[in-house]
Amino acid sequence: MRLTPWEEERLLIFSAAELARRHRTAGIALNAPEAIALMCDAMLEAARAGASYADVEAAGLAAVAPADAMPGVRELIDDVRLEVLLGDGVRLIVLLDPLGRGAPPSSDGPGAVVAGTPVGAAANRGVALERRTVTVTNTSRRAIRVSSHFPFDQVNPRLAFDRAAACGFRLDIEAGSSERWAPGEIRMVTLVRFGGRRGTVPGGTEA
Repeated sequence: MRLTPWEEERLLIFSAAELARRHRTAGIALNAPEAIALMCDAMLEAARAGASYADVEAAGLAAVAPADAMPGVRELIDDVRLEVLLGDGVRLIVLLDPLGRGAPPSSDGPGAVVAGTPVGAAANRGVALERRTVTVTNTSRRAIRVSSHFPFDQVNPRLAFDRAAACGFRLDIEAGSSERWAPGEIRMVTLVRFGGRRGTVPGGTEA
């Protein structure tokens, strides 16, 4: 028997849905692929029977009850998208939060942000960190760049400034950005103290 790619995909969905039905009948909670397979199978069956767009959508939403799924599956399935053949052609049906049924997501489900007790460096967040200003001279014949979180006392040795005063500090600029000194340029910059533990980082390089 020769099958088109779509027919092969339909049989794959049906097989996954049958396995999900077997698990549900045995009292086994469904995982995310099993729940999705049941929804898709129900929508394809409804469309095959000539149902309307609204009826196909309703069949998908009714295919799996929230209590049928494992904890956390609801948060994993943001939406289910499926193309079905209706009387007026192929239509895309989208089930938004199909297991939510209007209920708020779990506070400890997959992807949830759970606040914890600050430990180590995190404990310094929100605390005013020491700042100081230094004058920096580029003695090189090439431009030199320093990134935001590089230990400033360990930058390129061709930048002349009070390195002892910069020990434990970094540039007080936005994370991921950098400062640039042209050859011979003298600039005053603000440094901010690192929070948490300090480690050893190799020296800077010319850019």
